[in-house]
Amino acid sequence: MMDISVIVPLFNEEESLPELCSWISKVMDSNKYSYELLLIDDGSKDQSWSIITKLANENTEVNGVRFLENFGKSQALHAGFAKAKGDVIITMDADLQDNPEEITALYKMVHEDGYDLVSGWKKIRYDSKLAKNLPSKLFNFAARKTSGVQLNDFNCGLKAYRNEVIKNIEVTGEMHRYIPVLAKNAGFSNIGEKIVKHQARKYGETKFGMERFIRGFLDLITISFISRFGKRPMHFFGAWGALMIVVGFLFAFYLGIDKLFLNPSGRLITEKPQFYIALTSMILGSQFFVAGFLGELILRSKKDTKNYIIKENI
Repeated sequence: MMDISVIVPLFNEEESLPELCSWISKVMDSNKYSYELLLIDDGSKDQSWSIITKLANENTEVNGVRFLENFGKSQALHAGFAKAKGDVIITMDADLQDNPEEITALYKMVHEDGYDLVSGWKKIRYDSKLAKNLPSKLFNFAARKTSGVQLNDFNCGLKAYRNEVIKNIEVTGEMHRYIPVLAKNAGFSNIGEKIVKHQARKYGETKFGMERFIRGFLDLITISFISRFGKRPMHFFGAWGALMIVVGFLFAFYLGIDKLFLNPSGRLITEKPQFYIALTSMILGSQFFVAGFLGELILRSKKDTKNYIIKENI
């Protein structure tokens, strides 16, 4: 097995690719690492793929995957993880904001210090404080409180993993932000963090926007729920279903006792609001139970599927 697989998901990064690949190659060659560089083109509309093809022809360590269209960073990482052969996997962004010089220290933390995963922390950033830094801090605070993984920068694309980690997690939606949480849920709990250098964007414009901000929070809610009840959905739906059925039964029991013994000449049961509360509670409780059963059936019949289409491989 080779030492390192570097996975770089990208979208419209034609200007930065030659410089990035040259920089990574220099770091690898100076440390005498055996490596592969996987460039995952997420449906770029510029000349990114042409440049990747040229780089692959010039350097046998460079390989590329081209998506048919833009499927998102999580799917790009999914494709890269599937192809990675290195003992340690490094992920980084293509915009030159991640410094390839950090690869050496990250590799040692995983390979020699025994970490399952090491996440970069861009403690000093050169992004817009209002547009990116503030949302990132909100993300990180919410993710720490929700997941229990004590990292300062979940959003950092510069991360290192043991091969076993990336082969046993599934990255979907916008879940690339929460890979450390997915790893922890899969049993890889030795997670570390390293302060890394952040560089101002040299080419192009940031692709971070309000849409990704909202998606990130929704995925945080999803991963929080799945981490607690994903393996046993009946534990959640069954508990709430049982509670609602009990509440409905108690209301129905009260109405029966009231009509038979306490107030036989009073209003009909169907004229009392408690009747509809009881009926609604029992119906909702039954539906929760059915949802729990369906969740268990889906979980047992689920097959791993990919949500992207590869157009070319080199």
